[in-house]
Amino acid sequence: MKEYANRGIKEIIAEFPEVGSVLEEYGIGCGPCTIGVCRLKDVVEIHRLPQETEDEMIRRIEAVLAPDKNMPATPFTTRGMVSPERKEYSIPIQILVDEHKLIKRWLALIPAIATHLDLASADDRQTAEKGVQFIRIYADRLHHGKEEGILFSYFDDTVDIFEVIYEDHRRARALVQEMVSALNSQNTEVFTSNLQEYADLLTEHIHKENEILFPWLDSRLTEKEHLELVTRFEKSDRNLVIDDHAFRSFVKRLEQQMNG
Repeated sequence: MKEYANRGIKEIIAEFPEVGSVLEEYGIGCGPCTIGVCRLKDVVEIHRLPQETEDEMIRRIEAVLAPDKNMPATPFTTRGMVSPERKEYSIPIQILVDEHKLIKRWLALIPAIATHLDLASADDRQTAEKGVQFIRIYADRLHHGKEEGILFSYFDDTVDIFEVIYEDHRRARALVQEMVSALNSQNTEVFTSNLQEYADLLTEHIHKENEILFPWLDSRLTEKEHLELVTRFEKSDRNLVIDDHAFRSFVKRLEQQMNG
């Protein structure tokens, strides 16, 4: 196992596809993940499975990587019981995860909105404008601002995993610019196309952060840094003077309309 610990998980899965299947059974989706920079030991560390479950998973992976050693793999008896959503984050990381929850609620509404949107309609145009405002102010300025301007400053953000996140942010901002132009010209087709692409991008982006980046960062932050981050996050929110309630009301109202 040691000889594989520092190898990239994508490389290992390419050579030993069964490793990907084993990880999936434990709720770890390295196969479809688009980041692809984790080493095998990072995967084990990041997901913080209960010790007994982790030991069991490692034995099964070892049995795939070194079958000649005849190491018996413990039968998997907790299939479906381990969920990557059940992570325990520090307070500052949980703040970011909670912001993701509201963003995901908005993203979930986008397919239905895009299907029926007509920018020639005053009501639809208002919904589109408020949706773009939510993205630019809440998702980007408030949320991504905390990540880029505060959290990432505690690390070397030139490493690959950060570049993947930064590129997602850049692409999201470019899509918003396209949406604004489409709004101004009332081009419904272009607007909805970019809005749906944004939804797809952010859905995968949030998965990367919740499942890979945040646990990895959280495990490297000290208790002192956790406290510093909470204070800095709160100060950042105060300085932005953003009406969080208004954005929550916007999403809730749309949900009620869609479900009504």
